[in-house]
Amino acid sequence: MILQSFTHAARLGVRSLAGHPLRSGLTTLGIVLGVGSVIVMLAVGEGKKAQALKQFADLGANTIVLKSVKPTDEPDQQKGVDQTAYGLLREDVARIRSAIPTVVDVSPTRDYSKTARYKDRKLEVRIVSITPDYFAHNNITIDRGRGFTSLDEDTFANVVVLGAEAAEKLFPAEDPVGKSVGFEQLDSIKAFIVVGVTAPKTLASGGKDGGGDADFNKVAFMPYTSDIVRLGKDIIRWRPGSFSLERVEIHQALVTVDKMENVFRTAKAIQSVIDAYHPRKDVRVLVPLDLLRSAEESQRTFNQMLAAIACISLLVGGIGIMNIMLATVTERTKEIGVRRALGAKRKDIARQFLVETVILTCAGGIVGIGLGFSLCYLVTTAFGAPTIVQTWSPIVAFAVSLFVGLLSGIMPAWRAARLDPIEALRHE
Repeated sequence: MILQSFTHAARLGVRSLAGHPLRSGLTTLGIVLGVGSVIVMLAVGEGKKAQALKQFADLGANTIVLKSVKPTDEPDQQKGVDQTAYGLLREDVARIRSAIPTVVDVSPTRDYSKTARYKDRKLEVRIVSITPDYFAHNNITIDRGRGFTSLDEDTFANVVVLGAEAAEKLFPAEDPVGKSVGFEQLDSIKAFIVVGVTAPKTLASGGKDGGGDADFNKVAFMPYTSDIVRLGKDIIRWRPGSFSLERVEIHQALVTVDKMENVFRTAKAIQSVIDAYHPRKDVRVLVPLDLLRSAEESQRTFNQMLAAIACISLLVGGIGIMNIMLATVTERTKEIGVRRALGAKRKDIARQFLVETVILTCAGGIVGIGLGFSLCYLVTTAFGAPTIVQTWSPIVAFAVSLFVGLLSGIMPAWRAARLDPIEALRHE
């Protein structure tokens, strides 16, 4: 009996709403936009989160990053301190390897810009000097040729591996493997043989300035020892009217720890070693695992904020439905009076208006889900931003819209049910 009464009310509701299609469509517009915005905002947040997690995973959960940072204080010239020198030294790497038993390996790198030349083509590239195991540690794939070996490192071999974009720009119509690339110095050009080309790759926290993403496509990798011996410790930057000189042995070092549980303890030990030999605070110790946890917490807060903003639009849509339904009560006052005169009870009238509100809300929610998925596709294709729609997000968005719709229908339903049947029949 109850099911039959709800079915009858639903049929009457559909018939009533179908009689005013434009008004019904405009009424549900707020719910449509609200549900769609909830889905797309959560999808963008989840996409950014997944991207950050992947980048941190590339660095590894059992790693520690040491970065050379230019100190803000000026060195005491009276004591003969080199103003151009700062950051990690090879002696620091040796101390960390020997003094801390939980350290498995330390991979030093240098990272700076230089002009590469091949025939008449020039390209500003990042020089990243590395140890042979760097590619494996950072999940960088060699697309053509080979990577570096311990023999390259031991013999200071003049070999280089180009990033995908650098290889494409310097060698647009030929295979770069086996060709010679020159790197400009102040008074000479140092030649290196291309032995490999990497697949496109982007990592987190790889830049020499710390933080942000590191594009490893427009780059030239070379053995760390070859860089120091053949190109020198001095990093010279010159432009028309400007000249700068830096002496940095190691821009960044990736420390591999034996177990993830020992990462934070090892980081404290490394910090103690660094503080003892670097009073100018020119080395920063970063723990990707700690950064990952902070990123997850920040992303969670960001997602909650996005969801709250989107829910406000749902609330606005609910208010729109309430206003229309209140106007509908006034418009259908005589109809309500006739139904009451024929024996309809107050709960029947209230049910009718609640059912119509639910139909409007459900229709808006379904269309909003479709809009949300369409917007996610548009954001990904047009702007290149990753979007991930979790299974729960459209369900939650629809449930919230239904809840808002029910709340919005209570006032009109109560007002319709409280109408006096005699006064309603007299209404014109």
